[in-house]
Amino acid sequence: MSRRPRGAVRGGRALSLAVLLLLAACTTQGPDEPDDVAPAPPPGQRWRPAPEVSWQWQLSGKLDTSVKAAVYDVDGFNTTKEQVSALEEAGRRTICYLSTGAWEEFRPDAGDFPEELLGEGNGWEGERWLDIRRRAELEPLMAKRFDMCREKGFDAVEPDNMDGYRNSTGFPLTAEDQLAYNRLIAKLAHDRGMAVGLKNDLDQIPQLVGEFDFAVNEQCAEYEECERLTPFIAAGKAVFHVEYEGRIEQWCGQSQELRLSSLQKKYELDAWRQFCPPGD
Repeated sequence: MSRRPRGAVRGGRALSLAVLLLLAACTTQGPDEPDDVAPAPPPGQRWRPAPEVSWQWQLSGKLDTSVKAAVYDVDGFNTTKEQVSALEEAGRRTICYLSTGAWEEFRPDAGDFPEELLGEGNGWEGERWLDIRRRAELEPLMAKRFDMCREKGFDAVEPDNMDGYRNSTGFPLTAEDQLAYNRLIAKLAHDRGMAVGLKNDLDQIPQLVGEFDFAVNEQCAEYEECERLTPFIAAGKAVFHVEYEGRIEQWCGQSQELRLSSLQKKYELDAWRQFCPPGD
């Protein structure tokens, strides 16, 4: 499951009853949302999502393919090749969610990771940080996962847990370790013809914006840091953004000004969503 680092912030708070009731009363998507599609890239070129493209992010529950968004970001292991193909035929582009910075005991390849690569828990049950300094050992493991994404027909990869150096991983990770590992992850995606997103890791955007095709961010409005994502927008690259707390009207205006692709989601990242439409 995706998460915002910083002590697993996403799981650390509960929504107020009033907000929960408000969200429960809303439908998966608003009645005025247009049926949006994204054209396939030219042959031989990888997909490059532009700012303000619409999206859906679903990592739990039965996949709802009726959402009218142009882009679907879904679990790489649990989503089938047939589901990816159906979305592509409907004009949707697809992003393969993977955890590249943390080990997950519930994945089918969990046994392929040597114990010495596993560090402290990252705040989520069954998950432990990876020693990203050990790139020679991690590269073939991640390459196999990226091969899976490509074989299923995904257009892009969302690698999660990309800023372990800012967390208590059990390893003395440095910013330089993180930059080297993140660049390796970008190369693995690009070598397979897929786009790749930088997940959170705001501090390293200046060094990495040229090597990643889009950004994925959680809670930048809550932490008053959305403007730090503008290098991606300035480069003509999408920023896929979600908030979990509060009400969408509290932050949608700023997202429109910054040209972010923004959603209100629940912590479990099921099919439910509210979308913030592009600004005028």
